[in-house]
Amino acid sequence: MQSARVLVADDKENILRLFERIVDDSIALTTVPDGQRALSLALAGDYDVVVCDIRMPGVDGLTVLHELKLARPEVEVILMTAYASIPTAVEALKSGAYDYLAKPFEPDEALLIIQRAVERKRLREQAADLRSAIPPASELNGLIGRSECMQAVFNLIRRAAASEITVLISGESGTGKELAARSIHATGWRQERRFVAVNCGAIPETLVESEFFGHAKGAFTGAVADKRGLFEESDGGTIFLDEVGDLPLTMQVKLTRVLQERKIRRVGTNDEKSVNVRVIAATNVNLEEAVRAGKFREDLYYRLHVFPIHLPPLRERSEDIPLLATRI
Repeated sequence: MQSARVLVADDKENILRLFERIVDDSIALTTVPDGQRALSLALAGDYDVVVCDIRMPGVDGLTVLHELKLARPEVEVILMTAYASIPTAVEALKSGAYDYLAKPFEPDEALLIIQRAVERKRLREQAADLRSAIPPASELNGLIGRSECMQAVFNLIRRAAASEITVLISGESGTGKELAARSIHATGWRQERRFVAVNCGAIPETLVESEFFGHAKGAFTGAVADKRGLFEESDGGTIFLDEVGDLPLTMQVKLTRVLQERKIRRVGTNDEKSVNVRVIAATNVNLEEAVRAGKFREDLYYRLHVFPIHLPPLRERSEDIPLLATRI
C-alpha cells in the first residue's frame, strides 16, 4: 500500500523532531516551521493529513484549516494546541478538523490519531470510487431512462416525494405523466393510502362537479343516493388530475377554491367537508398559453404550478431507446 503523506507544521523545532522520531515506514513525512509554507505545500501537493499548530506567527493553524477545507476538503486536518486553547480547538472541530492534540501529548497518542485520520481519508476515497462505479438508476417506479434529462426528472420526483407540495407535470401524450405521478405517491409518506387517477377530459361537463365532490340524494335527476366524490375517495392519499387543462372554466373556479381552502361541498348540500389530499396535476398543453387565451384561469394555474416537472419526449432522449427496447 502507498505510504500515507503527512505534513506537520509547527514553529517549535522540538515538535517537528518529535514527529520525525515517532512515524514509521507507512508514513511519508514532511515538516515545515510555519503556517504559510504548510498551506502552500498542502494546496499544491497530495497530502492525506496535515497536522498543524494553532498558534504560529503569520498564518495560524485555524487559517490553514479554513483554507484547506475550502480548496481541498478531502485532506484531514489535525490541530495542535496548548491546554489553555482547548475550547478553540473544539470549535475548530465544528469547522471540519478531524481531531486535536493537546500539548504536551504522548507520542503514541499522536501516531494513533494520525493513523486514524489516514484511514478515514482512505475509506472516504473508497466510498467515492464505489459511488462513481455505480451506474445511475435506469428506472424509477416504471419510468425508464439513463439520459441526463431523465436523471433530472428522477431527481425532481424524489424531491417532490419528500414534500407535500402541489405538483404540475407537463409533457406530450405518452411521455409517462401518470407514471411520474404514481412514483411521487409511491415514494412519499402517503404511499399506504389511495392514489386516485382522474382523466379530466373524459368526464362529461355536466357531471364533473358531482364526480369531483360527490352529491346528496335528490340533488338532481338520477341522484338516488348520497355519493362520495373523488376528492373524498382520495382523502389521506393522492388525487391525480390528468389533463387538467380540459376542465371547464366553471369547474376551474371551484377547484381553485378547494386547493385554497382544502374543503369540498357535495352537490345539493351546503355542508363543507375538510379533505386532506395531495394534488398532482398533469397536462399535455401549454397552460401559460391557455391562460393568455382565456381558456384557463390564471389563479388556478398558479395554484397548480408550484412544483413543475416536465417529461421530455423520446425524440429528445434517443439514448434511452435501446434501454426501453429491452423492456418491451
